[in-house]
Amino acid sequence: MNVTHSHLLRFLQEELALPADSLAIAQRSAEQDRGPLPMILWQYGLITLEELDRIYDWLEEI
Repeated sequence: MNVTHSHLLRFLQEELALPADSLAIAQRSAEQDRGPLPMILWQYGLITLEELDRIYDWLEEI
């Protein structure tokens, strides 16, 4: 796990208050499908479109 991924997980938990079990499900799917974690969270209905935008805005800043 790289530093950016660790920071993203922390952001998702602290800023968006995503439960750890939701993140674990999405991470497993991201690893299997090799898709971007933010998109998988959105596809699974775990985040809103606004939260998805917020994540990508945050990623651009780091």
